[in-house]
Amino acid sequence: MTREQLIQQIRTKKTYLCVGLDTDITKIPRHLLSNPEPIFEFNKRIIDATKDYCVSYKINTAFYEALGLIGWEAMERTVDYIPHTHFKIADAKRGDIGNTSSQYAKAFFETMNFDAVTVAPYMGADSVKPFLEYKDKWTILLGLTSNSGAADFELQQAGEGLLYEKVLTTAAQWGNPGNLMYVVGATKSDWFENIRKLTPDHFYLVPGVGAQGGSLKEISEKAMNKDVGILVNASRTVIYASDKEDFATKATEVAQSYQQEMATYL
Repeated sequence: MTREQLIQQIRTKKTYLCVGLDTDITKIPRHLLSNPEPIFEFNKRIIDATKDYCVSYKINTAFYEALGLIGWEAMERTVDYIPHTHFKIADAKRGDIGNTSSQYAKAFFETMNFDAVTVAPYMGADSVKPFLEYKDKWTILLGLTSNSGAADFELQQAGEGLLYEKVLTTAAQWGNPGNLMYVVGATKSDWFENIRKLTPDHFYLVPGVGAQGGSLKEISEKAMNKDVGILVNASRTVIYASDKEDFATKATEVAQSYQQEMATYL
C-alpha cells in the first residue's frame, strides 16, 4: 500500500484506528474453542465487526508463533482475510544481519503479503535496508516505546541528544516518508512535539491507547501532521471488549467509539 492510498483511506473513513489482533487463545471466548480453527474464527469475526471503523490491522506474531504450525496457519489465513483496503502490519520486531533480514522481509512481504513489518534498529543500517528495498511496503522502526525498559537505552544520552533521537534522524536517511514509519508509544505524549520536529513528514504507529492508558486526544493534538501521519493502535480494548458470545458486537461498539472520536480531530 502506498502512502497516498493510506492517506486516502484515512480521509475517506475518517479514522486512523489500527486494530491489534494480538489474539491469545487463553483469552478468546470459550465457546469458540470447539471450533476447529478457533483463532482464525475469532479474528474473522473481529475483522467483520471492526473493518468499517479502522484502516489497519496489526498482528502481533508472537501470539501465533507460540502455537507452532497451527498458529502460523491461523496468521496466514487472517492476513488473507483482511480486506485489501486495510493496511496490514506484522508486529514481528525483526532485525538481524543483512542476509537474515532479507529472509525476514521475504517471509512477511512475499510469503504472507503484509504491507508492513516492525523492525528493531539496534543492529543498524544493514539490518534495516533489506526491508526498505520492497516497493510499496513499509518498515516500521522502533523509535520511542512505552515500556519501562525504554529508559535503559532509548532515553540515554548519545552524543548531543538522546539515543532515540539519533535512531529517528539516522534512519530517516535510509528510507523516506513513503516507506518508513516509527513506533512511538502513546504514553510518551509529552515527547511528540520534539519527535514531530525531528521527523515532520513520517507516519507513526502509536500503541498504548486504551488498556495502557494513553490519551487519544493528546496524541492526536501533538502528533498529527498535514497528512494525519499517525496510526493509533488499540488491541485489548477492542478484541476483548467481551469474553461472551456478544464479543463481536462489543468490539464494534468500541471501534466505532474510537472512529467517532478520531473524526472530530481530523
